This record gives sequence, structure tokens and C-alpha cells, in this order.
Amino acid sequence: MNISTLLTAGSRTAPAAGRVYLPGDPGYDTARQGFNVSVDQRPAAVGYPETATEVADAVRVAVEHGLRVAVWTTGHNPGPLGDLRDTLLLRTDRMRTVQVDPTARRVRAAAGARWDDVVAAVAPHGLSVLHGSSPTVGVTGYSLGGGIGWYARALGLAAHRITAAQLVLADGTLVRTSDSEHPALIWALRGGGASVGIVTELEFEAFGFDTAYAGRLAWDLSQARKVLPVWAGWAAHAPREVTTSFRLLALPPLPTIPAELRGRRLVMIDGAVLGGDPDAERILAPLRALHPEVDTFTRTPTPALTRLHLDPEEAVPVVTDSLMLHGLPTDAVEAFLAAAGPESASSLLLAEIRQLGGALADPHPERAALSRLSGRFLLFAAGLAVDDAAAAAVERDVARVVAAVQPWGTGRTYLNFVERPSDTATAFTAQAWARLQRLRATYDPRGVLHTPHTAWPR
Repeated sequence: MNISTLLTAGSRTAPAAGRVYLPGDPGYDTARQGFNVSVDQRPAAVGYPETATEVADAVRVAVEHGLRVAVWTTGHNPGPLGDLRDTLLLRTDRMRTVQVDPTARRVRAAAGARWDDVVAAVAPHGLSVLHGSSPTVGVTGYSLGGGIGWYARALGLAAHRITAAQLVLADGTLVRTSDSEHPALIWALRGGGASVGIVTELEFEAFGFDTAYAGRLAWDLSQARKVLPVWAGWAAHAPREVTTSFRLLALPPLPTIPAELRGRRLVMIDGAVLGGDPDAERILAPLRALHPEVDTFTRTPTPALTRLHLDPEEAVPVVTDSLMLHGLPTDAVEAFLAAAGPESASSLLLAEIRQLGGALADPHPERAALSRLSGRFLLFAAGLAVDDAAAAAVERDVARVVAAVQPWGTGRTYLNFVERPSDTATAFTAQAWARLQRLRATYDPRGVLHTPHTAWPR
């Protein structure tokens, strides 16, 4: 069914041209499915616009018919949206164009572009972008929520590198925002999510390097108590040129996983160093002194880093939670290992601690809604919920890991890692949160935009 048939009978608004699926239509169940298939969303309709004009038309039509509007690219982070029964879900899968200006080092990516699309477009120009750890994550949602990648401690959040955007407001108006055009809007987009509009094109910086010293170190899971205390102490004082993560993994026996890791329970440190090989080798020396079984760190083309983390690229049923930590002292290390380590009988697929600090801690309150990440580390725990029994076990074990290190929590959240409804205010300073609420009240007073982690007006 076409949007014109579905929504515009008697409407004064020109219809959008994209395909729409209603409940009961063939294809509706596929269209409504997010990346986390354990979350069952049932929107009033699902549409696939192909242009910014079609997005604007769809918003106007939805408002006339009493519907709210939500947007997905890949369907990551569906849980915080809640009930979509009164919502037109727009999927931007068909809006994937990428334009590169190598002289200005600027990239313009349409709303549906994935990081793989952008990395492939900039690589021939010898450039890199602040991509995430998964090639199939959408550029827009990742960037609007902050964006922590392999160069984050050196170059900061992806959100802070947004230079302009085209977006549709809640009344269907199409506008451009930059530091000189509607500057309040671009301030909100830089880490404040999509509360003020639907981004149809994002412009951001690229950087003049195309390799990094990157890879993985891996040990058997039994070595966790030897490795984690060393990494925790090293990570707290490492130079900002390096960004790593520490993980306890239970890898499935899938052909997409390297043979030496497949089907194993492992300790893994992966990441990247920006700089020359001698400096990188010096920085990594304390970790290599632990004699990893696997060591793939070497000079690496940056396009390969999108798959370094072995993130799933297809939809999966998962349960996750996260916690930002102000530090990782000995007691915290012991608590984490007791909850997720070799003797814990954990059902989790992974228990991860990402290294923060460096440029991520540099404040930018006047430039971005998400000024900085105040924690030194970010915990993320996840497991597969393939059936009810597995889901219950994973819920228990995720909660156990988070509770174990809760005493070292900062009280802040990183919204890209929050997969369930939560208090969005905890991601921002009080001043930034109040400003986001005022902007939401100005640009969407009727609450048309149905977004995860919304800054609701007072």
C-alpha cells in the first residue's frame, strides 16, 4: 500500500511516495522489526521514504491523522521508544547516499547511511571518520547519541564533529542547521538525540589519516584475574592516542568469527593507537608483557577497524545494560570478576569495559548538548535471549554485573548504550537538560516526534 492510499484520503497535504506497511499486510512484520528482535514493536504503520521531501510530507500527513512519528535506520535501541501503536515509523533504509569533499574534509551522509557506506566513501581519499565499532550501525543515530569509536580518546565524540544537518521539524518544515543557521538546533543534535527534529542529512568532519596501529590481544578466560588488574591500571593513565576495550567473551561457533577465537571463552583487549608504530608499541608494551595467546596489533587500514570488535551485523535477540564508572580500583575489579569472571557461571555473551577519558572528558558545553563523558570507564553487559529461559538467565546475570560495580558508578548514563526506558536527564548536566527541554517545547510542543530518550518539556 502507498502512503497516498493509506494516510491522505481527504488530506490537504501532498503525500509521500514511499512504500507503507499496515498491521496485517505482507511485509509488516519484517518492516517493524528492530535490530534487537527481543523487543516487539507494533507501530500503526511503517513507511520507507526515499527523500527529505517525502519525510516532510509524511510528517505533515501523520499529524493530520493524529499519529506521532518515529524514525529508524537500522532499528538499534528500540526499547526506549515504548509503545508505537499511535506512531508512524519511518525507516530510512533507502536514504543512503554519501558525498565526500576531500579538500574541506567534510562528509554529507543521508539519514539511512551506515558506517560501512561512509568508510568506503572516504577511504579512497586517504581519510577516516569517527565510525563506531560496528559497520552496520546507522551514522545518524550513532552520532546524535554521542558516538564512541576507536579514535574517541584522541578525537572525541562523533557528535562534536557534526558541522551541519538538514532536518524536518515536527510541523513538516525542512530546515538546515549549522553554527550559523539555527544554531540552537545543531547544539541539540550534538549528543542530544533527535528530540528537535528528524535528521535527513548529516554533515561532519573527516580526518587526514587512513591507518591506525590496531588489533586484538586475547587470552583464555582463565587468565582474567591476571589481565584485568593490569589493563585497569594501564587504561587509567594511558595517553589519549590509544582507545581500547576490555571484554570477557563467550563467542559462538560462527564462521564469521576468526578461527582461533571461534566457540571459545576469552579475555580480549581490542583497540587502536593513533600515531607511529614505535610509539604504539611502547604504549602497548605493558599489555603485551602479559603474553597474550593472540596478538593481531599492527599497522591497519582504518576500514578494517569497523569489524575489529566482532559486533553482530544481523538482528539478534539481546538483553543489555550499561553503567558509567568513575574509576576501576582493585575492589571494583574484584567485584566485576566475581559477577562475570571464570568462576561466575555467567550466561552472558560479553561483559565489557570501555576505556574513556582523554578527549571524551574535554568539556564543550556551548557547542554540544552532550558536553563530555565524565566517567573514566563504561560498562556494557549483554547476552542472547533466544528463548524465555535464556532471557531470564541473561536478565539475572546482566543485573548482577551492573549491581556488582554500582558503588563505582558516576550516576551518569551514555544513551547509545541504554536499551530500555530510563531517566534521560542522567545523560546531561542540569543546564543542558533544561535547555533541551526548552528546545523541545519550542520545536515540538505537541510531542509529534516519538524518539528514544526524549527531552520532554516541563
